[in-house]
Amino acid sequence: MKATTPMRRASIGARRNPASQAAILAAARAVLAEEGYAGFSIDAVSRRAGAGKPTIYRWWKNRADLLMEVYAAEKAGIRAVPTDDLARDLVAHTMALWAFWCGTPSGRTFRALLAEAQSDPDALAALREKFLPERLRDVRGLFTAAAARGDIPAEEVEARLALYIGFNWFYVLTDQLEAGQASIPAAMRLIAAPTPR
Repeated sequence: MKATTPMRRASIGARRNPASQAAILAAARAVLAEEGYAGFSIDAVSRRAGAGKPTIYRWWKNRADLLMEVYAAEKAGIRAVPTDDLARDLVAHTMALWAFWCGTPSGRTFRALLAEAQSDPDALAALREKFLPERLRDVRGLFTAAAARGDIPAEEVEARLALYIGFNWFYVLTDQLEAGQASIPAAMRLIAAPTPR
């Protein structure tokens, strides 16, 4: 069967064309699923989406920036909703997050994105200034809700959030997500423990 060449999409300048944006993100997801992180390139996404490379680079500064947006779109279904028990909320959210990291192409690229950000100033800036604030909004909400209930001191929200991130990233960066799952409940109890008065 003869492959069809995607129709070239017209650019509308710096403002994103919704149809082109959707096509580029769909192409990026497909390339990532087929080629993995190592084989992911702007060239491959451009060919598959029928979009010019200048358009892609105008909307995403580099490969890492585009991958972060793909990751964010796929992770959007994982929401952290506070109840009345911070430790339980953290366990539920962390289990869902680790399942996403292990079970989806964009989730599996998360470790590589973190690593790339250590040697690429643009990727690091995107990670720190755009990616992390958006991705941490829900889980920060769990800590904020616990502080509002009086379960933890409000002045400890950011420190506990940093401990939570560190726990997760340790297992991501050492490729031990499956082995580390059993430690999630105990770690979340420690992170959520009330401060002695």
